[in-house]
Amino acid sequence: MTEDALRAAVKDLMPRAKTDLTELVSYRSVYDERQFPIEECHKAAQWVAEAFAAEGLTDVGLHETPDGSRAVIARYPAPAGAPTILLYCHYDVQPPLGDDAWETPVWELTEKNGRWYGRGSADCKGNIVMHLTALRALRKVVGDEFPVGLTLIAEGSEEQGTGGLEAFVPQNADLLRAETLLICDCGNFAVGVPTFTQTLRGNVNVVVTVETLASSMHSGMFGGAAPDALGALIHLLSTLRDAKGNTTVAGLTNDQKWDGATYSDEAFRADAGVLDGVDLLGDGTVSDMLWARPALTVLGMDVPPVVGSAAAIQAKVRARLNLRIPPGTDPQQALKALTAHLESNTPWHAKVTVETEAIGSPFVGSTHGPARTAMEAAFTASYGRPATTSGQGGSIPLCNVFADTYPDAEIMLMGVEEPKCLIHAPNESVDPTEIEHMALAEALFLASYAK
Repeated sequence: MTEDALRAAVKDLMPRAKTDLTELVSYRSVYDERQFPIEECHKAAQWVAEAFAAEGLTDVGLHETPDGSRAVIARYPAPAGAPTILLYCHYDVQPPLGDDAWETPVWELTEKNGRWYGRGSADCKGNIVMHLTALRALRKVVGDEFPVGLTLIAEGSEEQGTGGLEAFVPQNADLLRAETLLICDCGNFAVGVPTFTQTLRGNVNVVVTVETLASSMHSGMFGGAAPDALGALIHLLSTLRDAKGNTTVAGLTNDQKWDGATYSDEAFRADAGVLDGVDLLGDGTVSDMLWARPALTVLGMDVPPVVGSAAAIQAKVRARLNLRIPPGTDPQQALKALTAHLESNTPWHAKVTVETEAIGSPFVGSTHGPARTAMEAAFTASYGRPATTSGQGGSIPLCNVFADTYPDAEIMLMGVEEPKCLIHAPNESVDPTEIEHMALAEALFLASYAK
């Protein structure tokens, strides 16, 4: 039967998947010329274009987007009466964050304890290889003619958040139009647990500046009466969480409940590397805190480092704040609430300035429809267990652009990136069984959905 044949085909293709991922990981495709040559991104884009062209997709091209990055687009025309499926991924990666923090070479796929390590091995080059493996298996079993229309879109600047593809999509709506969109830049709740990422939190990024003096002053001569900008900032930031760690931005609700998969304390502690004896934050469940409630994080501060600091009262300091917001929260309203909170809680009448850096809306994926039903069956067949749902703390602004551009399309978020992958961190890795199972699920979906 087709299911058994596809399962065998995917299994036979896994050595090739490893070879492909080895080559993809070798490209240092960080879309930031300050860190790596832009030619590395161009090489990765060309590799992706040629790989999908070799698997029967036509009309393959590298399309420059408004931020200068190149999106790889390849298509296969839908047979009469068949739907078109869009397969999303991205070939750019996060910077390594210091080679010395890695236990294996950053740009060399390395197998260790059953996992494949290297920057981009999961996010998102592992998903590129997953798509390729699914299409190869499908061709091996059903022949060179795909049963559905296909559009492959591989983004080149997703990690930089510069919005190239978000601007490109509305301007080229017909080029990417599809009945179903598979956004493969997410992953499972855990290895072996098929998962739809049902929601994405939005985000509000601001930079807050606190000023108190014309210049820094000697702490021995003026300390005690002179207002300390750093002390004011510390006080201000402390108002953004209560004693239990709940985010407490005035005007934002912080008691919502998550009704999907339950993330146990024990599993989260292990996945997040929480040190023994350190409390988890908030008075809700882990799932509530991650996916249903606002979360404020201090991303960075411009203050004197310990080494090189002087006995001086600081006159001006800054902090970069990231507020994640759940579905149901409007990002503009969240920005207004955060700004008002910061301005009203700054002590000593210190001068405070709040600059907006970026905002993004929350997102909710499709929960029902023929594509969702077919994918649920494909997940069950591939993994041997029903799919669950989870949220994601991160944001993918492109999802809202897709939803606005194609309001009738079903949009599903999935992929190979489970918690142990450590995406965006040193020692990123992927479990090859996730590539295998997700490729099989996608192949089964493409084969069955056409019917």
